[in-house]
Amino acid sequence: MRIRARTSISADGYVTTPGGWPALTADPSFVSGRSHGFPEFLSGCEAALMGRTTFEPALNNDRWPWPDLQVFVLGTHRPAGTPEHVVVDSDPVRLLERMRAANRGRDVHLVGGPRTIETFRALGALDTIELLLLPLFLGGGMRLTESLSPATGLVLESERALPGGAVEIVYRVDARTGEVPGRDAGWSPASQR
Repeated sequence: MRIRARTSISADGYVTTPGGWPALTADPSFVSGRSHGFPEFLSGCEAALMGRTTFEPALNNDRWPWPDLQVFVLGTHRPAGTPEHVVVDSDPVRLLERMRAANRGRDVHLVGGPRTIETFRALGALDTIELLLLPLFLGGGMRLTESLSPATGLVLESERALPGGAVEIVYRVDARTGEVPGRDAGWSPASQR
């Protein structure tokens, strides 16, 4: 089982629109569940893991967004209208244990914002961060992170162009945070030597 965060980000670095919607929803070529490589991505997943803020809007959708996935929600309370099969827990470690116990060997899609992604990255549970870099500027919204140091432990794994101009960039999360493969403590960019 791998935990894979997949999120969209605008060319100016925002993961949400100024109105709070995922950046992907502003892309004219976006078709829910059918574009930007999501069918292929979700075909390898059996569960979705998310924070309460991401989960709650789904309760008012016309269709359940995760019909074929087990759903695990990190939240302090069970929102009204939450289906019985959805697992809600306020402790991320306990939620991970419950998810691992239910897992049948396929991947988990970590859906959510920066806090949820960082929570599971800090626990060493996150395996990949997969960014969909969109060819648009939003001018505002929420950023994935304010800044990252090279010691964060993200290692470029792959990149590919997608129809519509987006680029998928996949980073492996090196659980040994603080270490950057191939760099010693005295490393500096060639331009600074």
